[in-house]
Amino acid sequence: FNKAYCSVAICAPFRQELYSGRSPWRTRTLPNHSKSTPDTKSIPHYLKPLGYRVALTGKEHIGPREAYPFEILGRKKGKLENEDFIANAKQFFDECDQQETPFCLFIASHDGHAPFTSGDPSQYDAEKLTIPPYWLDTPVLRKSLVNYYAEVTNFDQLVGQIRAVLLEKGLWGNTIFVVCSEQGVQFPFAKWTCYDNGLHTGLIMSWPGVIQAGSQVGELISIADITPTLVDAAGGTLKPGEVDGKSFLNTLKGKEQVLHDYVYGAFTNCNIIGNKDRIYPIRCIRNKEFSLLYNPNYKESTSNVTLTATTSPAGSWLALKGSSARADGLIDKLHKRPQFELYRLTTDPHELKNEIDNPEYQQVAEKMKSALLAKLEELGDSDPIATEKAFVKGGGGKKNQQKKNKKKPSKTE
Repeated sequence: FNKAYCSVAICAPFRQELYSGRSPWRTRTLPNHSKSTPDTKSIPHYLKPLGYRVALTGKEHIGPREAYPFEILGRKKGKLENEDFIANAKQFFDECDQQETPFCLFIASHDGHAPFTSGDPSQYDAEKLTIPPYWLDTPVLRKSLVNYYAEVTNFDQLVGQIRAVLLEKGLWGNTIFVVCSEQGVQFPFAKWTCYDNGLHTGLIMSWPGVIQAGSQVGELISIADITPTLVDAAGGTLKPGEVDGKSFLNTLKGKEQVLHDYVYGAFTNCNIIGNKDRIYPIRCIRNKEFSLLYNPNYKESTSNVTLTATTSPAGSWLALKGSSARADGLIDKLHKRPQFELYRLTTDPHELKNEIDNPEYQQVAEKMKSALLAKLEELGDSDPIATEKAFVKGGGGKKNQQKKNKKKPSKTE
């Protein structure tokens, strides 16, 4: 899938959108470290009545329990290693085979999420890496990339190992196998943003006998579409309005299918380490050709501890301030952004040239602005600054929440 997107480029919102098929506006999971509303339903609710065991091993970062009633395999403190995942999967497959029970298993690796500690960094030479044009080349960036690539490679190996287990046990031919990244890479202009590098998700699916090997999908897909697709493929039927995503089962069968004219995204700055109370929401809309970003609090500075810590890739850029127009432009873009940004993805996939003032694209910009604002109105998010302030007031992180709960709780809480 070449155009698969999540709604929020942060861990907890991503996972809850994936498992529930509902948008983070609906589940109230726009901020990081957030939990869904108690009435949220997720894929265990839909597959268990069809006879499936629905399990999760690895990273959780979801809640509350009643919204995500997964069978949890091999829970332990710290990261699970690939060996643990394989052992948990084998035991689960064997149990399901003995019980003659169909299964749905999510293997939630931590790989790709800082700090980058798994895999073998020695297989990459920092000096030989190619640095893309949307980043400034610094030793800190190169070192971080080496460690990141090691984790991605470790994850790729896990994918191959799980596939081998399915083949070994004779399960591969009757299994829908899905591999997806979380949100985009945890580097500048990606995670914690609404740029393509943040919201674009790597997504690959295999279903022998149904999906044509080597086929590619260029239509827009939302991560919220995965749950209804899997339920549809398992023979289940969802009630109207049960989820916000749409089934792309016909796409998997090779039929032409357009699910979305646009996909939408959001970033909520509050409740992130280093800037729990700083208000800088971002909203966006995308079609297959253009992305439009809306920064309502554009007069203020973006805020994230990873942008200023000199030990971080973005923080290491600060020493290059004044060295070139390109360096100054990228550094400024980290901290100050205009009210609207428009990028033509087909000619500018790295989103380097803001076309918002280009007369050639004025009609496109106005149409996308109108569509975005109408969608935000529909979602009850017509004022993203007020939305984010409400999250700060009602949350502000677990410790702040606990302090408030000791006092008189507010209606928001």
